[in-house]
Amino acid sequence: MERCGWCLDGGILQKYHDEEWGNSLHNDKKHFEYLLMEAMQCGLNWTMMLKKREIFRKCFDDFDYQIIATYDERKMEHIIHEEGMIKSKRKIEAIINNAKCFLNVIEECGSFDNYIWSFSDNHTLVYVKHKQGNEEVRNELSDCLSHDMKKRGFKYLGSITLFSHLQACGIINDHACNCYKYQQLLEKGNIRYIYE
Repeated sequence: MERCGWCLDGGILQKYHDEEWGNSLHNDKKHFEYLLMEAMQCGLNWTMMLKKREIFRKCFDDFDYQIIATYDERKMEHIIHEEGMIKSKRKIEAIINNAKCFLNVIEECGSFDNYIWSFSDNHTLVYVKHKQGNEEVRNELSDCLSHDMKKRGFKYLGSITLFSHLQACGIINDHACNCYKYQQLLEKGNIRYIYE
């Protein structure tokens, strides 16, 4: 079975690719989980984030953004001293801040899912140039989303990071054409091809 080249470790990356990456995501808690991990990743790598996912789950109340939004200084100190946790006070502060911003988006839009999928008009996007080998790490869509989220107060979520989120949550289908999941997701999704 053919897969995307980046996941061929036979382990944690392959499992993430096969079970999660690129699937159409419509669950606010899972969106927040990915955004938390993507913010934590800044300057690090995704494999490490996947390996630390259970530590994040333990430290951040199973990714419950409603609880995280109430964290105080004492809770933050507890998190930073957890064995195996990434020791960045600024990132932990950003996660707490982002949980508050996330709740504001939900209050305004009904759900974070409604908000983020509105940027693609509820379509899964297939960029034809990506399939022709012209890959990118950010684009106009991720720039627009990043700009809007920054205005809303989110931190550690720039255009490159959010481009990764758009791929992970299925708004952009960036599986390789020969990957078994590429065609599977085309058959499931409300697809719009982008030819520019």
